[in-house]
This record gives sequence, C-alpha cells and structure tokens, in this order.
Amino acid sequence: MLKGKKVYIRPLEVEDSKDMAVFQRDNRAFFEKFSMERGDEFYSEDTQRSRIKDFHEEMLKDDGYYFGIFKQEDDQLAGTINLFQVLRGSLQGAFVGYFIDQKHNGHGFATEAVELIVEYAFKELQLHRIEAGVMPRNIASIRVLEKAGFHKEGIARKNVKINGKWEDHQMLALINPEDE
Repeated sequence: MLKGKKVYIRPLEVEDSKDMAVFQRDNRAFFEKFSMERGDEFYSEDTQRSRIKDFHEEMLKDDGYYFGIFKQEDDQLAGTINLFQVLRGSLQGAFVGYFIDQKHNGHGFATEAVELIVEYAFKELQLHRIEAGVMPRNIASIRVLEKAGFHKEGIARKNVKINGKWEDHQMLALINPEDE
C-alpha cells in the first residue's frame, strides 16, 4: 500500500470485484468518452474478478501493475491506476493510465495517485521513464500529468481507437530524476 494525503493505492484483490463492477457501471458513459469500447459483459462482477486475477499474473511477470485508488477518509474505491506495457532491457519504462470516479473529479485524487505510482515505478521497479497518452481535448487529464511533473513530447496521430474512431493522443513523459 502506498499512502498519500487524500488517497492510498494498493493492488486490487478478488474481494474488490463487486466494488470494481459498481465503479465501472456507474462511470460507463463517462469513461467511454476516453477509453476503448467495452461490451456489457465487462461490467459484471465475474468479469472484474477475472480481470483482477489477470492483474496479479501481470505483476508476477513484471508486465503490468494495477492498483485501486482509495480515499483515505473512508476506504472507498475512487479510481484505478496502472502501469502497463512495462519494458525492461535498454528501455526500462512503462505507460501510466488511470480512471477516477466522475463524482470524485477535481479533488486532486488523480494527481496524488499518479505521484504515488510514479514514485513506486522509479524507486521500487527501478524504471527510467513513464509515458502517458491523452486525447488532446481531455484537458483535465493533461493537467493531472503536468502537475505530477510530466512534460509534453508531441502528438501521436490516430494512435488509439476510442468509440470506433482513431484518436490523436498528446504524449507526455517523465524521466526518473535519479537517471538524469
């Protein structure tokens, strides 16, 4: 568990599958504006349980790290954050992605969670570089990353398929300060 002032992050457990299903269902329309298309089965507790088991396998293989974002005050699931496409060898990097419950937007939870996972990535995983891709119109997410120290690097054109359409993504990155 990694603790901040407002939130803490920890790997999701099978016991979190019901809360994850509710979180995904409650935010479906909000998240679909910025994420890939998902079928109705994605929103079931069984699917979320299976995903959580897959996340544990990814961690064991050093391929990805998936955490829940929980509010300090009441231990409520407020979002998710992950490191994915972990690269070793000469690259030593990963991408970061996150989703915050719409009702918790604007409270600094995402920024704090990004800072926590970046610290974990650099200190625990010894990664050199963390990258993120954000649709240019998602100004709030770009601000989260910039507040956490990320810098803009350019636009990846038609990079990710969102709701059936290839979308440009603003690419941002952060280098481990120990490696500069």
